[in-house]
Amino acid sequence: MIDFRDSQSPVFIEGGKPIGRLVLNRPEKRNAMSEAMWTVLPAAIEALDTDPDVRVTIVTSSSDKAFSAGADIAELEQIAADPNRQESNRLAIRAAQRTLARTKKATIAQIYGACVGGGCGLALHCDLRYAANTARFGITPARLGLIYPLNDTRHLIDLVGPAHAKSILFTGRILDADEAQAIGMVDALFAPDELAAKTEAFANQIAASSQYSVQGIKATIRRILDGQLDDDAETAAMFRDAHVGEDAAEGVRAFLEKRSPKFRWNG
Repeated sequence: MIDFRDSQSPVFIEGGKPIGRLVLNRPEKRNAMSEAMWTVLPAAIEALDTDPDVRVTIVTSSSDKAFSAGADIAELEQIAADPNRQESNRLAIRAAQRTLARTKKATIAQIYGACVGGGCGLALHCDLRYAANTARFGITPARLGLIYPLNDTRHLIDLVGPAHAKSILFTGRILDADEAQAIGMVDALFAPDELAAKTEAFANQIAASSQYSVQGIKATIRRILDGQLDDDAETAAMFRDAHVGEDAAEGVRAFLEKRSPKFRWNG
């Protein structure tokens, strides 16, 4: 079992402050994702999501050479030879990515270099993607004779639409950063030496917002992406209850007093 609090492990976290970090740390393999890495990710993600000091999580790499080059190809031969491994690997990937997509708190992927295959899938499950303008993107199961999972395919379609998703998946081609941004796969591009500062600056903007609002809005967006078309009793109550929350009282008071609000709700 990987200790996700150990900065020497292939996956580690940094918490205890408003901007938390989930770091992929296998630079010698360009962060190729092993089953062991996928297996530890849910606990690492949840540790940041339940850290009372963390407001936003940045998912990134310990190296500026690659976010992740994708699956550990050598391990795929072992998985192919063992039906139990095929299922355990599938479930490990699914659990990691669903946990990331369904965090309460906002997440931003900070992407350098190659962002391919499973690594690209991990980035797609973050709320936002900030990338170096030298980054490259690809989802390559068609190059390996594999099939992309339904959950991952749906996330890709949500971002880029079905036609672009088919173009990417049918060919397994590599996209440069400009094309990835043009089709909606990436939200913002920066020079490599500016990326960390720009990502953190935007994360701090989110951290300064009402976390009651951010988490409620994120939960509402998740319901829409999951297929909900109109309010139900729970979402109607969310709208009403916000008006009497401590953050709403502070926000209104700060507006009237012409000052910046000091939101204290931390969920």
